[in-house]
Amino acid sequence: MSNPSGFDPAPLAAQLHAAWNTRIAIEPFSESSAIENVEQAYAVQQAWADLRAAEGEVTIGRKIGLTSPGMQQQMGVGEPDYGDLWGSRHIDGSSGGADVSAGLFIQPRVEGEVAFLMGRGLQGPNITEADVLAAADAAALSIEIVDSRIQGWRIKLVDTVADNASYGAIVCGEWSEMLLHSDLAARSFSLTLNGQTSVAETGAAVLGSPLTAVAWLANKLSGLGIEIKAGDIVLSGSFGKAVPAAAGDLFVVASPNAGSLTVQITT
Repeated sequence: MSNPSGFDPAPLAAQLHAAWNTRIAIEPFSESSAIENVEQAYAVQQAWADLRAAEGEVTIGRKIGLTSPGMQQQMGVGEPDYGDLWGSRHIDGSSGGADVSAGLFIQPRVEGEVAFLMGRGLQGPNITEADVLAAADAAALSIEIVDSRIQGWRIKLVDTVADNASYGAIVCGEWSEMLLHSDLAARSFSLTLNGQTSVAETGAAVLGSPLTAVAWLANKLSGLGIEIKAGDIVLSGSFGKAVPAAAGDLFVVASPNAGSLTVQITT
């Protein structure tokens, strides 16, 4: 990805890198006009990814954000955004659950999502939902823990894009061909916090279908010469709001006949 002309993303990427490592949030870039547009924000995201890679980080896939109409309206945008999934924050939930330390994060929030495991690559343009279904090996219930390196979540679009789409961590449940081939748009999903329902939606809340979201990503990346690779995990986006998380909280994402995934937030 080329940098916008005359813009140096390195100093801002270094700020995000330091905030990730120290867990000390920084002021919003948008409030200082350090980033003027989304192209610059993605350049910062890439520069930060390069810093992470230089320290041994492995990108294991992609995440899609801002998939709901409400979030797009809040951010004043007409399409989602995307970021990288980093392997150092990939937590195995295949046994049905996992413990995640609150100490990893600055100001964590939890989202319920559907993840896809890609059996072969997807290279846009003109990728369809049917292409996504054919390329994926399985789907899984997942919990994304989003986190912001920006103080108080005072974010605008350029802030979250630069901040790797507010990535914190990912927990994936057991991979399922049944879930993949079910009617994801019509399927009901829920996210509970300490036994109380926080989100109850269908997959249609994610751009009409989680498959639609992955197709959007493949087509968006194609304009940058990037493809979704075989073996990638793709998080399709939250089917509801992000719920603030703290040590002691117990989150469960579930869907009828597809089991559940439990995440305990520990100290």
